[in-house]
Amino acid sequence: QLQLVESGGGLVQAGGSLRLSCAASGRTFSNYHIGWFRQAPGKEREFVARIGSIGDSIYYIDSVKGRFTISRDNAKNTVYLQMNSLKLEDTAVYYCAARVGGTYEWIYWGQGTQVTVSS
Repeated sequence: QLQLVESGGGLVQAGGSLRLSCAASGRTFSNYHIGWFRQAPGKEREFVARIGSIGDSIYYIDSVKGRFTISRDNAKNTVYLQMNSLKLEDTAVYYCAARVGGTYEWIYWGQGTQVTVSS
């Protein structure tokens, strides 16, 4: 099992910034690709960004490109999501998830952290 714990969420005004963290334990963290997902009220969960096991293979959805930055520190078993220029539509519960390189199933999930952007 790989345990994932998100933190860093909160309430922020539009245009502000937050940095989310996803801390892992239980298995060799550097074996896993990590993704960030979010789920807004009344909507399905959507993929936001991912990063490869060694910090390569970074991908973002169009709506966050240029505003969000995903990074990882394998020495600290942590992945970060720096979110700048936040918009009202970024309000959601943010989850991190892990998958083994070369596979497509996100097999480990955290419990989520709430991000609320106010006007």
